[in-house]
Amino acid sequence: MLALPVASTAVAQPANGNGGPKVLRYAFRVAETGFDPAQVGDLYSANIIANIFDPPLTYDFVARPAKVVPNTAVALPEISGDFTEFTVRLRPGIYFQEHAAFKGQRRELVAQDYVYSAKRHYNPKFKSPRIYLLENAGLLGMSEIRAATLKGAKFDYDREVEGVRALDRYTFRIKLAEPAPRFHFYLADTWFGAVAREVDEMYDDKQMLANPVGTGPYRLTDWRRSSRMVFEKNPGYREDFYQDQATPDDPLGQQIAARMKGRKLPIVDRIEIYIIEENQPRWLAFLNAEHDLVEEIPYDLANLIVPNGKLAPNLAKRGVRMDRDHRASVDMALFNMEHPLVGGYTPDKVALRRAVGLAYSIDNEIRLVRKGQSIPAQSPVSPHTWGYDPTFKSEMSAYDPAHAKALLDSFGYVDRDGDGWRELPDGRPLTLEIATQPDQQSRQLDEIWRKSMSAVNLNIQFQPAKWPENLKNSRAGKLMMWRVGWVAAQPDGDTYLALGYGPNKGQANHARFDLPAFNKIYAQQRMLPDGPKRETLFLEAKKLFVAYMPYKFVGHRIECAVFHPWVVGYRRQSFLRSLWKYVDIDNDAKGERNA
Repeated sequence: MLALPVASTAVAQPANGNGGPKVLRYAFRVAETGFDPAQVGDLYSANIIANIFDPPLTYDFVARPAKVVPNTAVALPEISGDFTEFTVRLRPGIYFQEHAAFKGQRRELVAQDYVYSAKRHYNPKFKSPRIYLLENAGLLGMSEIRAATLKGAKFDYDREVEGVRALDRYTFRIKLAEPAPRFHFYLADTWFGAVAREVDEMYDDKQMLANPVGTGPYRLTDWRRSSRMVFEKNPGYREDFYQDQATPDDPLGQQIAARMKGRKLPIVDRIEIYIIEENQPRWLAFLNAEHDLVEEIPYDLANLIVPNGKLAPNLAKRGVRMDRDHRASVDMALFNMEHPLVGGYTPDKVALRRAVGLAYSIDNEIRLVRKGQSIPAQSPVSPHTWGYDPTFKSEMSAYDPAHAKALLDSFGYVDRDGDGWRELPDGRPLTLEIATQPDQQSRQLDEIWRKSMSAVNLNIQFQPAKWPENLKNSRAGKLMMWRVGWVAAQPDGDTYLALGYGPNKGQANHARFDLPAFNKIYAQQRMLPDGPKRETLFLEAKKLFVAYMPYKFVGHRIECAVFHPWVVGYRRQSFLRSLWKYVDIDNDAKGERNA
């Protein structure tokens, strides 16, 4: 946020209310992987580091649709007419949290920190899951440094390149090889958070995951891996006041903005995050007021919490509130296109994947597991992102076991030995293997997959592992299939088309899809401004996804958060991860409710 000057708009507030610190407690259903912007790419870790590290831009918390605004920058970037240069000017007087690496000195955020942080993604030792974004954009000179390092040279942070350089103490410039009209969205993303070189040089790559040091509103004070994380206000955080503005046709946003306007941020003193993988105990912790918020209600309890999309009367009587909306995400099952059984581009392999897709009952997933909190996906592109077309329909959402059987029969996937399971055309066994997780929701989804495949005589086995382990194996191309979700970090459908771009293998492209026709379309649309030409390319890309089926796109979620009446100012935001500083805990109201 761009800070207001110390003026009459700042509203004096009691530090603690009701005599104690303000504490926000809630749970994640998936464990974190770490806290380094260059090394993590999962949603849950991103939601944490966004509150520790500052990118130069951010999103207005209450504005709908999404609106990019300055954060550590004084204004939005200066963008060249050909969309190849982005110049960012920073606000002076922003400091990193205290740390031994700074040897007792206050360490100011400067332009060189963003230059250094961008370069870290190119350093192969970090295995950045976001390097594909920068390499696709083509920061001039950086790919050469990375290539030299991959050949054995030491990564040279001090080598000046045109692609990312500091022009003075508070100004840096990004220069790209090709036009990128939406590159400024990256400057608002978590992974562009500023990391201090002194800290990076103090730790190795594994230690950096456990020692986040940023300029953001919170700092990590306690971490019990995969169990509990505690964050406290950064005492050196800058003067920052709530000034977000809702659109005129958004009464909820206007109500929140009016109540919070001018308040000094952050408000809550401490954040406690717990890892509770099973839905029942996570929900009970909320009901017992041990937790203040449930960001994603458990699907198997949706009919009890929000029957017919409305908050249950018993919860409403307790003052519980909800915020429900489409999420910019897609649920999917990926096929490893390099796997000898399900991969490949020949007609028989395409037929196998299409048959699996047609045999899978999306309706059962949405009805029985998601409890109606999802809509069928026709392509990966989701609501709230540019390129989503609600009128586009495709085979992706079809459930047609008869067609699936016909495809399998016509390409020789038949039962030759009479055991009830189909074999490969050459007679070898055909057993699908899908990675899954050891939690209740995953087991429910496994059962739908088992019944769907059994109905067309396909044998499927499930390989359970913790989510971070599956993520690691998927990036390395070691899984045959995996059921996973993809969440957009920006209001643009490029993030979904990136799932199929060949050079993104092992990063966004976990399916390892590499089709020249698709790659060409993706590269072309990336350079175009929004408009009819880009829409045409999006349509072509969607059709290729459907035709080759590297992913079975299943649904776009409708997410619902519920929170107790003492949680003030909370609202779901599809693209802003740094939510904590905008929320207040009314300790007086909390004390009265729990008395």
